[in-house]
Amino acid sequence: MRSLHSDMTESTTRSDIVIVGASHAGSEVASRIRQGGYTGSIALLGAEPHLPYQRPPLSKAFLSGEISVEKLLIRSEASYQKAQIAWRPATQVETIDRGGRRLQLASGNWFHYGKLVLATGGRPRRLTIPGSDLKGLHYMRTLADVEALRPEFLSGKRLVIVGGGYIGLEVAAVAVKFGLDVEIVEFAPRVLARVAGPELSAFYQAKHSQAGVKLRLNTGVDGFEPSSTQPDHVGAVRCGDGTILPANLVLVAVGLVPNTELAQLAGLDIGNGIKIDEYGQTSDPHIYAVGDCTEFPLPFCDNTRMRLESVPNAVEQARATASHVNGDPKPYNLVPWFWSDQYNLKLQSVGLSAGHDQVVIRPPTKEDSFIAFYLRKDCMIAADCVNAVAEFTQAKRLITGRIAVTEAALADPDTDLRSLATSPP
Repeated sequence: MRSLHSDMTESTTRSDIVIVGASHAGSEVASRIRQGGYTGSIALLGAEPHLPYQRPPLSKAFLSGEISVEKLLIRSEASYQKAQIAWRPATQVETIDRGGRRLQLASGNWFHYGKLVLATGGRPRRLTIPGSDLKGLHYMRTLADVEALRPEFLSGKRLVIVGGGYIGLEVAAVAVKFGLDVEIVEFAPRVLARVAGPELSAFYQAKHSQAGVKLRLNTGVDGFEPSSTQPDHVGAVRCGDGTILPANLVLVAVGLVPNTELAQLAGLDIGNGIKIDEYGQTSDPHIYAVGDCTEFPLPFCDNTRMRLESVPNAVEQARATASHVNGDPKPYNLVPWFWSDQYNLKLQSVGLSAGHDQVVIRPPTKEDSFIAFYLRKDCMIAADCVNAVAEFTQAKRLITGRIAVTEAALADPDTDLRSLATSPP
């Protein structure tokens, strides 16, 4: 059987639904639209040459070589064929002509749509400081990024990571296992400062230090110095305090920039992402958007508009959009949750801790465990759980139900959290 993308020739210029962006959100919305009974044509356009794949393992299991490219795939090519979803790899969209409901491709051809879904995701925030064009500087977002970095993971090499967020810490955990000398440079006074409380930051700082990772906090980066033996290759990182850190390679992991340019050029409403409603609709009734590129009302936070970078969010938005396309609208309604794997530590976080007025640390019942609950007005609004799957699951239920709890109950490791969901505090 020939693959669907080979049948989608340049002469094929129209699809009832066109999805731009072939990652979690794009793959999910295509599949869910078809599963919902849609009988029209669906085309999935991806800028990369690969089938849609999972991104979270890139900085963990894929970087370490534990899983193959095949294991990264969200769905097999056969599943897209069976669902009659036409996949077009290595297809770059340049502009959207909203009036004509068509896309101009980098090839110069036009692709007409009935409905359009933008799942354009984001890209790593890049540094534009002296030396940022040197070879040996890496960013991480795509499979190709990891394939370029992985051969450099050789014992004894010096790796400097700029940024102490999830990506930086996950890569550090892999690198030290390979025998690299790893140092993290973080502008903030603690790691995970943007996404976690001080207690969790302290936990991870201790674990990374124990593993041999050097942490340089409260430190900016002013530039990169060339190698004395390879003038076009990085040889050192120049910190804001004047310190020079020798480096054979550098990973820059300082956040994500949403890919909104295509939507902005088309005149769609833009905030901190492409503005959408609870069904994924943009300011154009024929265009939807899903995933990391969107700004949306979050019911969990009283419909405060925000942008989230997470796979669960991308998947939930895709499902809401698919339901609207299929005429059975089910609005987006997700309590945000995230995860990270570092060493033997599985972090699962649920909710958003911003605005909390109380933190409760629950004593761990096993080694390498950490549990923190964040409360506002005696209701749990977030939880960070490391190697504590049961507590994460129950915390998610308490947060979703907006159930009042007491500090004493949460702090007592003998209290079964399941009972708090049914009993008064």
